[in-house]
Amino acid sequence: MTSTLSRPRATRRPAPPPARRRRRSGWVALGFTGPLWLYVAAFYVYPLVTNVRMSFLDYSVSSFYTGLAPFVGLDNYRSVFADSHMTRTVLNTAGFTAGSLAFQFTIGLALAVFFHRHFPLAGVLRALLLVPWLLPLVVSGTAWRWILDTDNGVLNQTLLALHLTHTATPWLASTRMALIAVTLVNIWVGIPFNMVILYGGLQAIPEQLYEAASLDGATRWQQFRRITWPMLRPVTAIVLTLGLIYTIKVFDVIMVLTQGGPAGSSQTLTTWSYQLSFHDLTFGRGAAVGNLLIVVAVVFAFAYLRGLRRSR
Repeated sequence: MTSTLSRPRATRRPAPPPARRRRRSGWVALGFTGPLWLYVAAFYVYPLVTNVRMSFLDYSVSSFYTGLAPFVGLDNYRSVFADSHMTRTVLNTAGFTAGSLAFQFTIGLALAVFFHRHFPLAGVLRALLLVPWLLPLVVSGTAWRWILDTDNGVLNQTLLALHLTHTATPWLASTRMALIAVTLVNIWVGIPFNMVILYGGLQAIPEQLYEAASLDGATRWQQFRRITWPMLRPVTAIVLTLGLIYTIKVFDVIMVLTQGGPAGSSQTLTTWSYQLSFHDLTFGRGAAVGNLLIVVAVVFAFAYLRGLRRSR
């Protein structure tokens, strides 16, 4: 006679209540995002709040020693807007930004369309075109400073050797050419960024659309106008918005090439803010100019986000 031993049934633990599950998932999410929020607070929020606060104070060198900076309200902003350099600096910033964006985007789009076709060594050439974007801006600016040198620069020597000009052009020493020179260098730096983003947008367009258009007899230009350009509009908005925000705060290239000179001919809001703070030692006015830059960037960012929400 055989006897079977009955095994005790495993008891299941009761599931935690929904409130506890939500609380646990909330703590897990906080554990992952907490370091990020601490980084943002320490390196973005705190400097921004400090800069805004400083713009309302008469902050000078003595304030570092005494810790006292009288509250002056909007006096720093009034002083900045009343400054004789304000109009020219704003016009320089607008011209530098518009010129850089227009040529960076146009050339970047042309290169993206060119590399969208398959041909030998396309990947190698595309990688080489990324070099200006990968180099530190200080290195790029220093190299271009040598290239654009009036007496010994490669550009002037080449133009003179080809008899395209009879005298050396003072690219960085002329009040007429300095802003053009720094704009050209910034265009060179920004073309790879535009090319990469736009090339990625082109890769997302189905090839069947081009095949159907070619069967209908559409030319290359018609395919670009009817297929490529409409489907690139979301990517175009991203590229132009990011390019605007980046270009309006360019500092390294201008400081290495001209430092805003000569006679303020290549001065932008970023370099002017630096000059007010660290040359003139009027930190309150420098902070006010920096806040104006932040406001402009935020306005364009919100305009882009609003347009993106409407397009959905």
